[in-house]
Amino acid sequence: MMAAPKSTVRVGCHSGFWGDTETAAAQLVRHGDVDYLVSDYLAEVTMSIMAAQKQRNPQAGYATDFVSVVMGPLAREIADRKIKVITNAGGVNPQACRDAVLKACEAAGVRLKVAVVMGDDLAPRAEELRGRDIREMDTGDALPARIASMNAYLGGFPIARALAEGADVVITGRCVDSAVTLGALIHAFGWTMDDHDRLAAGTLCGHIIECGAQCNGGNFTDWRLVPDYDNIGFPVVEVERDGSFVLGKPDGTGGLITPATVAEQMLYEIGDPRAYIVPDVVCDFTGATYQQVGKDRVRVSGAKGRPPTDSYKVSTTWPDGYKLSTIFMLGGREAVAKGQASADAIIKKTRRLFREKNLGDYRDVSIEIIGGEATYGPHARTQDSREVVVKIAARHDQKEALALLGREIAPMSTGGVVGMTGSFGAGRVSPSPVIRMFSCLVPKTLVPVTIELDGRTIALEPAAKSGGFTMDQLPIEAPPLLSPATSAVTVASATVPLIALAYGRSGDKGDNANIGIFARRPEYEPILDAEVTEEAVARYFAHRIEGRVSRWRLPGIHGFNFLLRQALGGGGMASIKADPLAKAFAQMLLDMPVRVPAALAKELAA
Repeated sequence: MMAAPKSTVRVGCHSGFWGDTETAAAQLVRHGDVDYLVSDYLAEVTMSIMAAQKQRNPQAGYATDFVSVVMGPLAREIADRKIKVITNAGGVNPQACRDAVLKACEAAGVRLKVAVVMGDDLAPRAEELRGRDIREMDTGDALPARIASMNAYLGGFPIARALAEGADVVITGRCVDSAVTLGALIHAFGWTMDDHDRLAAGTLCGHIIECGAQCNGGNFTDWRLVPDYDNIGFPVVEVERDGSFVLGKPDGTGGLITPATVAEQMLYEIGDPRAYIVPDVVCDFTGATYQQVGKDRVRVSGAKGRPPTDSYKVSTTWPDGYKLSTIFMLGGREAVAKGQASADAIIKKTRRLFREKNLGDYRDVSIEIIGGEATYGPHARTQDSREVVVKIAARHDQKEALALLGREIAPMSTGGVVGMTGSFGAGRVSPSPVIRMFSCLVPKTLVPVTIELDGRTIALEPAAKSGGFTMDQLPIEAPPLLSPATSAVTVASATVPLIALAYGRSGDKGDNANIGIFARRPEYEPILDAEVTEEAVARYFAHRIEGRVSRWRLPGIHGFNFLLRQALGGGGMASIKADPLAKAFAQMLLDMPVRVPAALAKELAA
C-alpha cells in the first residue's frame, strides 16, 4: 500500500560515489530538513572491486562507509527525525550490509526496519544467459568466458514497494543511480507505472542529485564563482506531485546553485537526451528548463516520458590480464623531450628483457608527459615546460612482465636521462588486474526481483509495464531545427575559445565519453550549432578517439550533447590512459577556437 500522497517531499543526497566526504550525511540529517536521505555508492568498477572482496570474505562486498559514516553515528538522529534512508550501498552483498546496519542500530539503541532489494545479481546465472547468446550492446561480442560480476540495473518500483511495506532503510544492490530518488518519489506521491511524465521528472530529479555536490557548484565550468568549496552544500530537492522540483542546499553551506550548475549536471554521463533509458521509463530531457527562483534555488521542470523498454541493462565485469602504471618527476630544460626519451628507453629495454625471458610483448603501452599537456595531443601549448611528471602505463598478459617493468623505473635515475628526481610513492608499484566492462541487455521477464524485510521474502510483479519496445525500436521524434546558422560564420573574422560562448560537462560510460555544452546566452546557440559539429569535435579529439561522434540537440538549455565512442582506452579500470573517466574532456573542448563575428569577439574581449 502506497503512502498517502503529499504535496511536496524533501530528498537529500549525501554520496555520489564510494569515498565521498564523510561530512555530507551529517550536514543533511542535521540541517537539511529532509524526508528521505539517499546515496549512490556504485560505479561499474566498484562492482568488480566488491565482487573480489566478497570472494575473499563472504561478509564483505558492500560499501562499508554507509555503516561506519552514516548509520553508525547518525542512526539515533535519523530515527528521531523519522527520515527514510535509501541506498545502493549493498553492492554485491546487500544482505551483509543489512546485517551490519542492524548491528549499528542496535549499538545506537534504536530499532529501524531494514529492507533489501534482491534480484540484480545475475552472476550465478551466467551460463544460463550465455546459452541465450547474450551479446555486448556496442560491439556484438559474446559473453566473456570468465566474469567478475554481473548485475542488472534495477529501477525505482522495488524501492517504493519496500517503503510501502514499512521499511525505514532500503538497501539495494545494483540499480540505476537515479532510482534511489525515484523510488522515494513513487512511494511518496503514489505514482503508477503509467505516469510516464512524472516518472521521467523523478528520474531527472534523481539524476541531478545522484553525484552529490556536483550539481551545487562542484566541477563547475566557472569555478571561480563558487564560494567555500571547503564547506560545500549537498543537494536537497523539494519535489512537487507532478515531479517538478526546486534544488537547494542547507543554509550556511558553500557552493553555488544556478541554472548553469544544474544544467551541467543534467548533461553528465548521458547519451541521446531524447531517450535516457531507465527500467521504469524512457526519458526525454531535451525540453527541460531551469529557472532561478531564489539565491541558490533553481526550479526544474519539463521532462517528458514514454513507456519503458522490455529489457534491463546488465553490467558485467571480467578480468583481462594485468596493468601497471607509474609516475616520476623530471626537471630542467627540455623537460618534455627528456621525459619522452626516458620513457622510451624504459620501454625499449624491457621489451628486450621480455624477449630474453620469453614473456611476450606488451598488449598496450601509454606514455604521457603530464605538464607537457599530453592529453591535449596536437593542441598542447607547453612544450617548453621545465618540470613534468612522466606517466608510463602498460598492459600485459603476464604479471611477471609488468613486475619487471616496475623494477626498471628507479635505475633510470642514475643510468638514464639527466633530471629524473625519483618516482612517487613508497617502493615499487605492483601490477594489478585489468577489469573490463561488458554491457548487455536481458529481458525483464528473466530477472525476478524480491524484497526481504522482517524475515519475509516478497516477490514483486514484473518491472514497469513495457511499451513493447526494444532498444532499437524506440519511437523518437526528430530534434527541432534551428533557423539557418550559416550567417553566424559567413561574416566571421575572429575566433574565440568555446568557453567564451558555452558551459560544458563531460563524463564516461564504459569506453565512451560524453560532452555536453550549452550556450551562455540564447543568441549564441546558432554559432554553437554551426561551429561545434560532430565533424569538428571528431577532428579536435582525433588523438583520443577510435569510434564515431554523435550529436543531439537540447532546446531547453540551448545546447548539445556529444557521444564520443571508443574514447577512453577501454574505460574505467581497463584503461591505462590519463583521464579514463573523461572528467576533463569538456574542459579540453571548451578551449577549442570557434569562429564568431568580429563585433562579438570585441564584445567578449571587453
